Amino acid sequence: MAILEIFTKDDPRLRARAKRVPRVDDGTRRLMDDMVETMLAAPGVGLAGNQVGTLLRVIVLKVENQLYQLANPELIRAEGEQIGYEGCLSVPGYVGEVARAERVVAKGLNRHGKEVRIKGTGLLARAIQHEIDHLDGILFTDKLTSLDTLRPVEEVLGAEHSAEAAELAV
Repeated sequence: MAILEIFTKDDPRLRARAKRVPRVDDGTRRLMDDMVETMLAAPGVGLAGNQVGTLLRVIVLKVENQLYQLANPELIRAEGEQIGYEGCLSVPGYVGEVARAERVVAKGLNRHGKEVRIKGTGLLARAIQHEIDHLDGILFTDKLTSLDTLRPVEEVLGAEHSAEAAELAV
């Protein structure tokens, strides 16, 4: 496994629409493993293919000690609304207020190529939506409730709250 470079907001790959994974194979699984290692080292809650320079529809998430690895993820249901601060490994050091669905159901292919569905609420729902947006070339800064809410993470949480800051980096 390897820690990959995470591209930041000015890299054009972050604005590109990722392509579907034709089939989950050893290369896809290796990419998923490298993305998990990269996400955990950052640290963050989620990571999408575009963020590490591959334009394939692959996301990884770790929420409440549960690891998710999906190829070709898509939302099939979204309900309710939550508004909260969100950050991103590709926009380091900043958070902003974003409105997201409170409950979602997503489907995709797991690391074995089998179709799975993930039901998420709260942080998991937010992370799923955030990472799927990445695959469509959308950053959380495009969805701010107001540009005025974009702030340095230390201003929102304080410098001593690095663990909470990692939870915002979806």
